[in-house]
Amino acid sequence: MKIRTSLLLLPLLLVAGVATWAAQKKTARADFVNAQGQRVGHATLTQTPQGVRIDVTVSSLPPGRHAFHIHAVGQCEPPGFTSAGPHFNPFGKEHGTKNPKGPHAGDLPNFDVTSDGRSQFSVLAADVTLGKGPNSLFHPGGTSLVIHAGTDDYMTDPAGNAGARIACGVIK
Repeated sequence: MKIRTSLLLLPLLLVAGVATWAAQKKTARADFVNAQGQRVGHATLTQTPQGVRIDVTVSSLPPGRHAFHIHAVGQCEPPGFTSAGPHFNPFGKEHGTKNPKGPHAGDLPNFDVTSDGRSQFSVLAADVTLGKGPNSLFHPGGTSLVIHAGTDDYMTDPAGNAGARIACGVIK
């Protein structure tokens, strides 16, 4: 009788485990707007054991290489997006992966936009979380994703000489 009861409980335990995993899986979204306030893309953020994966699809951007960062304030007021504040930096480091005193948690790799103004890419933000803690993207005031006109040199504090902010999306 014990074996039969255990076999009957096994499917229930598996279902409970899958339900628990699904409840813990966290996602977020950001919709990018340009300086004119027009929607130019979106990002889906997914918590993983290694950090937050950010999947981005954008269009109507200038071709070439662009810097991409997480900023410390969840506001995107065009045209300059200065409302997004500085890079997300909960650990008080300097900018850049090449900086011995860096990087900020919001420092992410450059990405390329094709000649037709489009890009689709994924990055891993290893130093942030969608959960709780000092590096949560859902701290009071929120956070945002910002695309810059130029490239990030990965060293110069505070923003890698990345140039103007050309698109922004509040992480929700």
